[in-house]
Amino acid sequence: MHFFRAISAILLITGVIGFGAGCKKTAAPQGQASSASQTPPIEAPAHHPDGGDATPVAQIKFFKGSIGSALGLQMKLVRQGDSLSGNYFYQKVGTRIDLKGTVDKDGNVLLEEFDPSGKQTGVFKGLWKTDSENLINIVGNWSKPNDSKQTAFSVHEEPITFSGATEIHAKTIKENNKKLKYEIGAEYPEIIGALDTRFDRFNQEARNLVNRKVAEFRKDVAERSADETIESSSTGSDFGVGYTVGFANDDLVSVEFDIGGYYAGAAHPNSYTEVINYDAKNGKILRLGDIFKPGAKYLQAMSAFAIKDLKAQGKSKGADSMLDDEMILSGAGPDAKNFKSWTITKKGLAITFDSYQVAPYAAGPQRVLIPYSALKDLIKPDGPLAGFKN
Repeated sequence: MHFFRAISAILLITGVIGFGAGCKKTAAPQGQASSASQTPPIEAPAHHPDGGDATPVAQIKFFKGSIGSALGLQMKLVRQGDSLSGNYFYQKVGTRIDLKGTVDKDGNVLLEEFDPSGKQTGVFKGLWKTDSENLINIVGNWSKPNDSKQTAFSVHEEPITFSGATEIHAKTIKENNKKLKYEIGAEYPEIIGALDTRFDRFNQEARNLVNRKVAEFRKDVAERSADETIESSSTGSDFGVGYTVGFANDDLVSVEFDIGGYYAGAAHPNSYTEVINYDAKNGKILRLGDIFKPGAKYLQAMSAFAIKDLKAQGKSKGADSMLDDEMILSGAGPDAKNFKSWTITKKGLAITFDSYQVAPYAAGPQRVLIPYSALKDLIKPDGPLAGFKN
């Protein structure tokens, strides 16, 4: 699809810009509310203390990734000391495959998979590594039992700490219209397994957002097809939506949607972001002002930090930088519309500046992480971010 090929090209041009949001685009997990769950949990030791008899605390972790070219793999693992258990499934299929195995002190992972009848169907062998955001990546090879042929796999942890049986599953919309020559591939998160209705509004908002964008694309393609002044193209059109979970627990869910597409005959694809920041305790969609004290000059503080950070990013890239000071001052100025794409992460507020906002289209979107320490005097002490500190 043109849009996704173009995004790949943009990423090659601009490089990877990290901002502490646990990216890539999408999630899974567990939930009942407690006020304490606002503070990200501290990791429990993976092994028994020397000479101790204490049972290690179970850690529930959710991953997304792929095996070979098969994308859309979602995995849930429970780690208790050296033991691992859980399951995985492919979004397109939905059938869960049970997992059981170990991870040793050096991070070597061995996971055996079993079908519903209990028959072993595969083996994962990989390495458990913690990244700079304190999230887990597991990379290695998958094979059938007693088979020397191996397929590479990779999964990354999503920043999700639900309790109970709550999880996030990716819902998909796929469509291939041969008459109007377009393809649609869209994903949105759905939270399932909660013992109450706290996530019902979030599910409705996420579903409605993506369905609305898909409907708008269909309408646009139909209108362009009927417009005789627009030249026909053999390449067709396409549209995609992906999402990244910035943070999710029993009280808060923060998701960024990456939306983009290509219209036949256009010079290049277009892309932009939208967000849903959801207060599950109160069943409401959060506005940026909801997390700060009344009257706080949070836009000025966020703008000052973002402008300084973006300029520093530009300098670090030297001659390869496409960041422009004039565009930065305009696109990251203290205006609410400039900070519409914000998500909550464990380390700070992640801000996405869409293409054309602070840099030319070829530079792609730009991102800044504003640490909570830079906003500590402005954050509402009894608000949604009260438990976040750094």
